[in-house]
Amino acid sequence: MKNLRITVNGTSYDVQVEELAEGTVSTATAPAPKKTAPVKAAAPVKAGSGEPVKAPMPGVILDIKVSQGQSVKKGDCVFILEAMKMENEIFAPVDGTVESVTVSKGQNVNSGEVLMTIN
Repeated sequence: MKNLRITVNGTSYDVQVEELAEGTVSTATAPAPKKTAPVKAAAPVKAGSGEPVKAPMPGVILDIKVSQGQSVKKGDCVFILEAMKMENEIFAPVDGTVESVTVSKGQNVNSGEVLMTIN
């Protein structure tokens, strides 16, 4: 018997797995989810009036490569977005200065959500 911890959509489950002889069939049931402390989201920052950089798909922000006030050039990588177990680079659409960054690392975002604005 092996004890394993599996996390599905942020909920952790402690499970026991038994190896069976070849040709044996078994059914399993999942235990009640283990309660974990919720992650506090950072207070949202209002998007500025400049050029918005939007999430092309739903996912999780893995890395933010820029900060407010930083100069960027068109094509600079500004975010790493994990979606469907792939890391996707998000690029600056224009030259300018970062007016606001409206997301934080680890935050879930929806398709079309404004991640930052460039002025």
